[in-house]
Amino acid sequence: MSEAFGPEQQRIGNQQREEAITALNDHFAMARLDIGEYQERVNRASGAQSYAELAELFRDLPQPHPPFLAPPSVPFAVPPAPPGYAPQPTQPYYPPPTGPQPQQQYAVPPPPPGMLPPGYGSPGAPYGYDPMTGVPLSDKSKVAAGVLQLFLGNLGIGRFYTGHTGIAVAQLLTCGGCGIWSLIDGIIILVNGGTDAQGRKLRD
Repeated sequence: MSEAFGPEQQRIGNQQREEAITALNDHFAMARLDIGEYQERVNRASGAQSYAELAELFRDLPQPHPPFLAPPSVPFAVPPAPPGYAPQPTQPYYPPPTGPQPQQQYAVPPPPPGMLPPGYGSPGAPYGYDPMTGVPLSDKSKVAAGVLQLFLGNLGIGRFYTGHTGIAVAQLLTCGGCGIWSLIDGIIILVNGGTDAQGRKLRD
């Protein structure tokens, strides 16, 4: 490891982990990392304990690097030393982290809208993200909701499935609007999709 990055075993805190994750976000936004590399490096940064572990994440990346990993600036011209002067070897100074350092695991931030490939999931969005809004997709299927409305809409089953309890009860009490309301509702869901009770788009 380069000496500019400091002693290998020097401990780090949450501030250094956060700065490293911020720099990785910038590289991901500039398409220098694919989604797999990005998430793997963010997870490693979240669990890093030393400067050496964080420096390794940026070994093959250009700037930006976290500020604490930047090599010290070199003056353009060094005046000549007096005769007989022997400079003392020095080490770069890295101030220790300040403030309380609780143990904390950082969750992987969701990628920007449109950066995930179709069908790709993450712990916060197992069915992926809506490419237009960046909101996680619903765990409810529009095909299932539409079919339930077509065949059991007089009982409001499709709307119970999507979590729209108020509409479901109204369809139950009116037998699906004499069958017409539930039929049209099912066709609209199958053709245009819709949202669940949390406002998330129904997945395909």
